[in-house]
Amino acid sequence: MKYIKNIFILIWRLWFYILMIGTILPVVPILFIITAKESYFPIFYKILHIWGKAMLFFMGFSADIQMVEALISNKSYMFSANHTSMIDVMLMLALFKDNPFVFVGKVELTKIPIFGFFYKRTMIIVDRNNQASRNNVFEHAKRRLDKGLSVCIFPEGLVPSDERIVLTDFKNGAFVLAIEHQIPIVPISFYDCKKRFSYTFFSGAPGKLRVKVHAPISTKGMNVKKDKDMLKDKIFKILYNDLKSQS
Repeated sequence: MKYIKNIFILIWRLWFYILMIGTILPVVPILFIITAKESYFPIFYKILHIWGKAMLFFMGFSADIQMVEALISNKSYMFSANHTSMIDVMLMLALFKDNPFVFVGKVELTKIPIFGFFYKRTMIIVDRNNQASRNNVFEHAKRRLDKGLSVCIFPEGLVPSDERIVLTDFKNGAFVLAIEHQIPIVPISFYDCKKRFSYTFFSGAPGKLRVKVHAPISTKGMNVKKDKDMLKDKIFKILYNDLKSQS
């Protein structure tokens, strides 16, 4: 019985990669054009939003979204969610239609064929082993925020290798950026991504992906040196306590 189950999971997992390639390849010429200039990003984001929803749908996932407080359309936010799965990216893109955002993502993502090329052209890439790269993130983020976009950072940095871990320690980047640009932070809880599509290959299943978009946390009047750690701890506790209550 387990053998048959693993065959189905194998086919389903391979279907994920077929979907990724099959949904990107046909529109490569269009993507070349609309990723050529940053001013085209709102158009590109609309495609990303549809792509994220389509990927979830064709993988058999449905998003069950709880919005604690309605967000203001086209207002800049710092979106910060727990990072548990490859589908976190698709789920984030599916969540927000009227608040276009750019990811701050690790340089390793640029090595994914086709996807990585366009990711590099449109998102903010950081090599955590390179100090200059980490410094450039702030410059790139400022330029995007000045254009009214939002930013998404998974503050854990990496997906924990031990799937029993609820939440790992946060990096500073999201909180420094939010305070420096005086934009609200929106904590987001992904309850089911780890269970539905973890990095353990022969695991997971289609189903509901519950999401809680918490109320924005204001950073107005905060100072990086004085308030960064306090803000980081506050967001960590919001997510940890919420995720723990659902486990």
